[in-house]
Amino acid sequence: MGYTRRDFLQFTFNAGVAFGAAGYLSNATRALAQQKLTQDDLLRFESKGQVTLLHFTDVHAQLRPVFFRPPDTNIGVGDNAGIPPHLVGEEFLKAFGIERGSALAYAYTSLDYADLARSYGRLGGLDRTATLVKAIRAERGDDKVLFLDGGDTWQGSYTSLKTNGEDMVECMKLLKPDAMTGHWEFTFGQDRFTELVEQMGYPFLASNVFDSEWDEPAFDNAATFVKGGVKVAVIGQAMPYTPIANPRWMFPKWSFGIRADVLQKNVNEARAGGAEVVVLISHNGFDVDRKLAGMVKGIDVILTGHTHDAIPAAVQVGQTLILSSGSHGNYLGRVDLEVSGGRVTGHSSKLIPIFADIIAPDPEMAAKVEEVRAPHAAELSRVLGRTESMLYRRGNFNGTWDDLICQGIIKERDVQIALSPGFRWGATLLPGQEITLEDLYDETSMSYPAVYRNEMTGAQLKEVLEDVCDNLFNPDPFLQQGGDMVRVGGMTYTCTVNQTIGNRISNMALAATGEPIDPAKTYTVGGWASVNEGVEGPAIYDLMEGYISGLKTVSVQERQAVKVIM
Repeated sequence: MGYTRRDFLQFTFNAGVAFGAAGYLSNATRALAQQKLTQDDLLRFESKGQVTLLHFTDVHAQLRPVFFRPPDTNIGVGDNAGIPPHLVGEEFLKAFGIERGSALAYAYTSLDYADLARSYGRLGGLDRTATLVKAIRAERGDDKVLFLDGGDTWQGSYTSLKTNGEDMVECMKLLKPDAMTGHWEFTFGQDRFTELVEQMGYPFLASNVFDSEWDEPAFDNAATFVKGGVKVAVIGQAMPYTPIANPRWMFPKWSFGIRADVLQKNVNEARAGGAEVVVLISHNGFDVDRKLAGMVKGIDVILTGHTHDAIPAAVQVGQTLILSSGSHGNYLGRVDLEVSGGRVTGHSSKLIPIFADIIAPDPEMAAKVEEVRAPHAAELSRVLGRTESMLYRRGNFNGTWDDLICQGIIKERDVQIALSPGFRWGATLLPGQEITLEDLYDETSMSYPAVYRNEMTGAQLKEVLEDVCDNLFNPDPFLQQGGDMVRVGGMTYTCTVNQTIGNRISNMALAATGEPIDPAKTYTVGGWASVNEGVEGPAIYDLMEGYISGLKTVSVQERQAVKVIM
């Protein structure tokens, strides 16, 4: 008897979702002995109290289900070393009691990824998310549910780029979030960003973004709701280092920052105004919010985003719960709160993987997604080539998509060394899949795409790598400014993670010859996504379209450009 993917999923899900202990599965087909997976299994939850929070973040404009390989390297430093979310692979499975080869192992780790992806299928899709949100609202009642969007929602696809975010705003209206905050949204430019916010129909909250001239809040700090008879204050925190990680010239009138003192003031005002529950919807990143939870008093729940971490349940720091709900529309976070005497007295939480082959698409959202994609259908489906390798991005130091991009830059810009930014967004392609124009834009869709060609000395190269590395591995989370490590092509180096800035990068060499990179010598370097204004060069998506079309068949060997020393 043959099995469809839906049959396979129904047999293979560990329906406990409570992460019971189990052993190693050497072959995914052995999971046929497990219990069936249904939409009801995914929704099964220990409802508690009067308030349900739903959290959705970092979808990066992915309207349809995608493959997204979780990282195989996620290094925590300082107090965050070796604890969630800085666990991958077997360590992750052990920490959460998930068996290898199961649906949850596939959803949360890169282990056996290509094989399991073919069996379990894609995750996400805004129409599937809509189904879950509507089901939970129906179960609990609209008067008990707050649905919050953590940002990085509008950017990251062909259609979002071509419509300047309009496609995402139109689709998100159907999901009816109660509030959102943001990060990459600002890269549409200040004027366009403001236009889209006015179209949303729900508040954009950012207590840490100020008008640069008047030094006063640029947006609403908070919104107050009554859910289940409980007064809930939601405070927004946009990505604090947006003007560093992205071009400041795109939004010159606004200043950013963590502003913990401002946040404490806003929490205090919310409590003084009668809020029994205070929720922070944040785009700080997990480690920043963990530190913030220990500093700012009175926050009950932080729904965090930016670092794309997906962990099965909320982590408690003091009196604050922190839930990180992954990325690319692959998950929906849920936290239920029991409130008594003006404070939270109980809670339950869960991250729901959105298995696209199990969840019935919501007809209303499915129709809207097709509507916004229809004008671009021919271009979206245009085939550029085929890949023999798995193409993925996520990981602290490398990803084969960026290896391919570096190869393209070296060839098309005739340079010795290529740099590709450590973006966390970008879907995965499995070996044997076609590469469409849509796939390429999923990795490169942005508003400052020029591929530059410069000369840099070896000393300047080291300075760039040291600076980015410190942003990633500074032991103080408040000094970590976003992203993974810049990817390199045409060179190799050693990174000693727990050193100090200026001392982490060593053994820099040209990949082709092994010749050490001389601090005094000049090298030709190509890269993209420079935050400087007026950068000249072809757009990265145009350059790579020509490169992939010329290759026709892509093969990217896993390589060790970086030797990592802890």
